[in-house]
Amino acid sequence: MRTLSSADRRRLRGRAHHLKPVVQIGKQGLSAGLLGQIERALVDHELIKIRLLTDRKHKAELLATIEKQLNTGCVGTIGHVAILYRERPED
Repeated sequence: MRTLSSADRRRLRGRAHHLKPVVQIGKQGLSAGLLGQIERALVDHELIKIRLLTDRKHKAELLATIEKQLNTGCVGTIGHVAILYRERPED
């Protein structure tokens, strides 16, 4: 994934404003099933929100794991909600 500029992140945050979180990660943490759901949502929508119901330390670890395993970028976080983006490949 290419590095997003601050202007790109600002534009993507604006596009994500009206979106609702599509996946919720609770106290049980990240599982293969949740990663699959996030992957499908990124393929379908390119820009998604996820809700992370953990403390700040675990939230950063979860986001780093998701970014690495799914080759996605975190556009920003607002409270317990993170905005993820992965550009769709051209057909």
